[in-house]
Amino acid sequence: MLLEIEDARTGYGRLEVLHGVSLNVAEGEIITVLGPNGTGKTTLMRLLSGVVPLWSGRVRFDGSDLLKATPEKRASLGLCQLPEGRGIFQTLTVGENLHLGTASRRASAARVRADRDRVLGVFPELAGRLTASASSLSGGQQQMLALARAMMGRPRLLLIDELSFGLAPRIVHDLFEVVRELRDDGVTFLIVEQQASALRVSDRTYVMRNGRNELDRASADLLASDELVASYLR
Repeated sequence: MLLEIEDARTGYGRLEVLHGVSLNVAEGEIITVLGPNGTGKTTLMRLLSGVVPLWSGRVRFDGSDLLKATPEKRASLGLCQLPEGRGIFQTLTVGENLHLGTASRRASAARVRADRDRVLGVFPELAGRLTASASSLSGGQQQMLALARAMMGRPRLLLIDELSFGLAPRIVHDLFEVVRELRDDGVTFLIVEQQASALRVSDRTYVMRNGRNELDRASADLLASDELVASYLR
C-alpha cells in the first residue's frame, strides 16, 4: 500500500476529532472520503500533511512511518495537498503560482519548463494567461491553477480537499475528468468531498461520520445501492 492509516486519533487542544480512523490507498488508485461538514475530513487531510499531530495509531507512506516527518519532508516524499478553497496566491501571476509548485523538489530549469509544458497541455485555459494575475481568473480557472500548481511538484499521492468547492456542476465534471487523466499519468489521489460526484471517477469510497469510518465500499457499488443515502440519514 502507498498510504496506510491505522486507528488514527487526533484533534485540537483537548478536543478529539478523529476517533480511530483507518484507511488505505494503493498506488494508482483514486480514493474518495465522503461525509457531511464537521465529520473530520479536513482534519484527516491536515493529519496527513503534518499540520496536526497524530495522537495515537499509525500513518505510513510507502512503508515509512510519518509520525516525526515534517510537512516539508512529506512534500519531498511526494505527499502533497491541494487545500480547500484553492489556496492560490491571488497577488501573483499564473506563471508565478505554477513555479511555486516546484518548491518541494530539486529540478533543473529544463525539467521545470518541460513539466510546465506538460501541465499546460492538461490545462490549456491557463496557457494564455501566464502573465495574468491569479485574481483575474474565474473560480473554475483558479481551481485548475491550484491543481496545476500541485502537479508541478510531481506528487506521488495528491490529497485534495473539496475539489468541487463553490463550482458549477459542469466545471466539477471537467475537473474530475482531469483527475482521471492524471491517474493514468501515474498520480494517486485521496479526495475528500461532501458531494457524491467524485464517486464516478474513484475506485473506492470511505464514508465518514462523526470522526469515524462508516462505510468502505467500491465506488461503483455505492452508486448503485441505497447504502450511501442511508449512511447520511442515520
